Order: sequence, then C-alpha cells, then structure tokens
Amino acid sequence: MPQLLLSNSERIAPTAVVVDGHKPVGTDVDFPDVLADLKVDVDELPDDVVEYGRARVGETEESRTRLLAELEDMIYEKGDVTPHRMDEKFLLRFLRARHFKLNATYKLFVNYYRFRESHPDYYTINPLDLSFIADSEVLSVLPYKEQTGRRILIYKLGNWNTNEFDMNEILKASLATLELGILEPMAQILGGVVIFDMNGFTLQHAYQITPKVVSTIFDLIVYSIPMKTYAIHIINESWVFETVFNLFKPFLGSRYNEMLYFHGKNMDSLHKHIDPKYLPKVYGGVRPHYPYQHWFANLKNNAAVVREMKSMGYSVDP
Repeated sequence: MPQLLLSNSERIAPTAVVVDGHKPVGTDVDFPDVLADLKVDVDELPDDVVEYGRARVGETEESRTRLLAELEDMIYEKGDVTPHRMDEKFLLRFLRARHFKLNATYKLFVNYYRFRESHPDYYTINPLDLSFIADSEVLSVLPYKEQTGRRILIYKLGNWNTNEFDMNEILKASLATLELGILEPMAQILGGVVIFDMNGFTLQHAYQITPKVVSTIFDLIVYSIPMKTYAIHIINESWVFETVFNLFKPFLGSRYNEMLYFHGKNMDSLHKHIDPKYLPKVYGGVRPHYPYQHWFANLKNNAAVVREMKSMGYSVDP
C-alpha cells in the first residue's frame, strides 16, 4: 500500500450514530464504520484533517478569516452573479475547493452560479427522492470511507437502461449527490474518490454520450462544482469505453491526467490505491453489498441535510 496522507487512517466509528432521534438503517455490526448518512453539523474536525488542510489546502485560522472577507468583498464589488447565499459556511467550501487561492475561488464561484442559471432544471428535482438512481445503482456512494477518510462514489454505467432515462438525468443525480457530499466539512478538505465500473458498457450507452453531453459534464464537474476529486479509478474498461474516452481527452488538463488510474480487470492494481478492507467483495474487498436506498431513507430523516438542501434551492419534501 502507498504511504497514506493522513494519520489514524483506519478511522472507525465504534457504534452506530443516532441522527435526529433515529438510528440509521443499513448499519452493520460486523463493520461498525458503516453509516449511510452524512455528518453535516461538525464543530471540530479531527486533528489529522486539520493538519492536512493546513499543509495541502492552505487553510489556517488566519487565511480562513482573511480570505472569507476578501472573497465576500470581491463578489459584491464585481457583481458578476447574484448569489442566493453569502454565509461563511457556504463560501468556505469554494475556498477549500481551490486551496484558498482568491482569484481561482472567485472564478469557481461565478462558474457555479452561471451553471445554475443556464441549467435551472437541475434544481427542480427532489435530491432525496432519486429512486430511479437507487434502483438501478448507476450511481451510488459507499456507506463508509476508505483508509484516508475519503468517500467513494461509484458509477456503473453498464447498469444504465437508456430506454428509461437519459444522460441528463444521470447528470442531475450527479450534481445532487455532489451537493450532498459537499455538506460534509471533511469532504470539502479531503475531496472524494470516484470509481467508474465500465462492466456492461456497450455501444448503446456510448451513443448517448454526445460532444454536448461531454461539454456539460466538464462544465459541471470540472469547472463549476466546489468538490475536489482526489482520484478517479477506471475498472473493467473495454474498447467501447476507450472510444468514448477519446471524446474527453481534449478537455483533460495535466491535473486530471495525473489523478486517472486505469485498472482493467486487475483488482490488485486497484488495491494499491484503495485498501480492500474498504471495498465491496465484487472489487476484491471484504465488504458486503449495501443497498443505496439506505442513503435516501436516512437523509430524509436528517433535518440538517434537509435544511441545507433547501438552502441550495432544491425542492425538498422529505
């Protein structure tokens, strides 16, 4: 295994957490760190995460105070967008996403609002009721974190029934999932890990991914959303995937090329990056499969999550 970036890397909760008076469904006595919920209201971060933020993200008490004030002034002075929120908690996620670099943060902030303005339909859904995604598991989040404390987002595009919903619906669900993930302060600092499992990906799927779709994906994930991606792992890829990937290549900068890892069917290669103790059995790990529906059942009962998503402009009816 490579040297971990964080100390205390195998951080496991000793017991299931009670959120808003209910014990989340999907907890597992064999794996106490399993919790299909989000830790949104966190007053203090673990010391190793704070240190990572200082060393890798540039976040200190001084830089946080100074740059929050400078970013707020810049937004009001330039007037390029009309934000729906300007509280420090909201602005902080943009600073963390761009390593406390003011101009880059402001550009991300503007891009975020311009994307919202040009895609208002992305916020007309109830993000806590994405049953079609939960049923198909085209997109899912593991209910536990990997060895460095990062969440794992998994795409199984081979599960996508193109007759039932199009790529636009997957992008809406992706945005909602990322917006949910950003609510966790740890995720804002550490970023997340993405696995693209291309098993079953066919030409029928590939035909749906047009240049316009590719452009929208990059506008959203690369340029507009304040969520850092730490690593992207591609597994079970085939020549069909390689054909589609060639559409993306012109858009990829050196940063994204450095975080891309191709493993084919070699799970040992994947395990060099993600300890199998934090992977399901289908990927050579030790964990059972956990239904993604548990996320939606728990998030609907988490008052802090519902409150935050309403503040983002979503129509949430838990």
